Amino acid sequence: MNLSEEQFNPGWRILILELLVFGAFLVLAARLVVTNVFSGSYYRNLSSGNLLREEKIPANRGVIFDRNGNPLVINAPVYLSKSCLTDNCDAKVISKEEAMMSTESSVLTVRSYPYGAVFAHVLGYVTPADRKGETGVEAEYDSLLAGRDGKNLYETNAVGAQVRSLGRVDPVPGQDLHLSLDLDLQKVLAENLQNRPTAAVATDPQTGEILALYSGPSFDPNLFTNLSTGAAWRDEAVKALFSDSRQPLFNRAIGGTFPPGSTFKVVVSAAALESGAITGETKIEDTGVLTVGKFTFSNWKWSRGGGTEGLLNIVGAIKRSNDIFFYKAGEATGAETITDWSKKFGLGQKLGIDLPGEATGLVPDKAWREANARDWYLGDTYHLAIGQGDLLVTPLQVNAWTNVVANGGKLCRPQVLLGGKENCRGLGIKPENLALIKEGMVEACSPGGTGWPLFDYTVKGRKIQTACKTGTAEFGDPKDRTHAWFTVFAPAKNPQISLTVLVEAGGEGSDVAAPIAKKALDVWFSDHQ
Repeated sequence: MNLSEEQFNPGWRILILELLVFGAFLVLAARLVVTNVFSGSYYRNLSSGNLLREEKIPANRGVIFDRNGNPLVINAPVYLSKSCLTDNCDAKVISKEEAMMSTESSVLTVRSYPYGAVFAHVLGYVTPADRKGETGVEAEYDSLLAGRDGKNLYETNAVGAQVRSLGRVDPVPGQDLHLSLDLDLQKVLAENLQNRPTAAVATDPQTGEILALYSGPSFDPNLFTNLSTGAAWRDEAVKALFSDSRQPLFNRAIGGTFPPGSTFKVVVSAAALESGAITGETKIEDTGVLTVGKFTFSNWKWSRGGGTEGLLNIVGAIKRSNDIFFYKAGEATGAETITDWSKKFGLGQKLGIDLPGEATGLVPDKAWREANARDWYLGDTYHLAIGQGDLLVTPLQVNAWTNVVANGGKLCRPQVLLGGKENCRGLGIKPENLALIKEGMVEACSPGGTGWPLFDYTVKGRKIQTACKTGTAEFGDPKDRTHAWFTVFAPAKNPQISLTVLVEAGGEGSDVAAPIAKKALDVWFSDHQ
C-alpha cells in the first residue's frame, strides 16, 4: 500500500535525516584519520617545503689599473659544470662554449691577477670564500673595491624548485682604482729581483707617489682564487706558502728592517751640517783606522788593501763613502743629534704608506740603550754614523730620505693611490747644506765615486746625470755577510724618479744592487724620453 506524503510519519523523516548526517560524519572522520595518520608526514613536508629563500648576488669588485690605464686586477668569468655559489667549490671548470651548451652550468666571476707574482705584495689578494681583501691594495681599499652585494628573494616548492620571484635587488659594483704604479718599471724590477730575498721601491720624489714596489721572493695571488685546481689542492698550496722558510708572503719593501750601511751617511751629513759640527769647508784626514781602547774602526778601503784617501770634505766623503770622515763627523755631531735628525727624516716610525704591514724600524738612542741595560759608548756613535750597530730601517725609509735630497728638503708620505692627497712637509734643512749632500751624491755616481755602474749614464744617446749612494751593510755573524744597498735619483736636476734597491746578503751595493737599479732606470728613461 502506498502512503501519501501527508500520510508519512514525520518521525521517520527525522530519523532518516539523522542517519544520513551521521554517515557523512563517519566518512569525513575516516578521511581525516587517513590524512593525518597515514599521509600526514607527506603533507607536512609539502607545506614546510614551500619556503622563502634569499640568494646573494655577489657584486663585482672594482678593477685596479696602473698609472697608464693598464689593468692589474680584473674580474674573470669562470664557467662551472654544476651550481656553485662560492669560490671555495670543487666544481669542474669548463669552457664558455661548453657552458652555453649545458643546462646544468653556472658562471662566477673570480678575482684574477694577470701579472701574477710581479705585483703580489703591493696588490695583495682576496680570501677565496668571502672575496674580502686580505693584504696589499685589496685590503687597504677593500671598502671601495668591494661594492655592495645584491639579493634575489624567491619562493620554492617542496622539491626546491623556484615557484615564483618575490623581488630582486641588483648588486652595486665596486669602485675602480687607478694606482701610481708603472707596469714596465715594476716588471723589470721583478725580473731582476725574483727568487731571492730582495726589495725595491721607486717613487716620484716630488710627491711620494709609488712608481714601483717589489718584494722577493714573491708568490702568485691567483693561487687563492683559482677554482680549476679544487679547494683541497689550493688549501695545501696556500699552507705551503705560509710555511716556506723564505717567507714569500712577507713584504720586505715596507715591512722588512735592515741596517742601512753607508746609505745612512746622507742623514748623518744633514745632521752634521745643520748642527754646525761641520761645514762645507771642514776637512778630515783619512788615517785608515781609528783606535778606541781595544777596539779598532777602519775605513772600507783600508780594510781591503791598506789604502787611505788623505784630506776629505763632505762632498768627497760622500763620493768615496769614507768611514773615517763619518766616524769623526759623527763624534763631533753627537749621537743625540744624529738620532734627533733620524726621526725628522721619518726613521723609527711609520711613514704612513697606504698599504698594510709597514714597519717602524729602530733608532737606537741613549734611552733605548739604557733600557736594554747597556751604556752608550763612543764606538756606538761610530757605528751609528755609518749606518751600522742597532740601527734598523725599511727600504721605504731609505727611499724617503733619498727624496728629501732630491726634492729640496721635503719628507713626503708615500702612497700608491694615483691622485691621492699630497702630504709633504719641509724639514727645515738649509738649501746650501742640501746642495752639498746632493753634490756628493752626484759625485758618487761619477768617475772616481762608488756607484760605478752609473758612471757617464746614457739612455738612447741621451746623457742623464744621476745622484746616488751605495751601501754595504754588515749583519749577523760572521761579519763578512753584507746586505747590498743602492739608492739613486735622476736626473740630478729636476728629478723624475728615485729608486732604492736592497739585496739581502747580496754582497757589495755597487756590485750587486746598483746594476739592477741601472736596468730599471734604463726602462724608465726609455719610456719617458
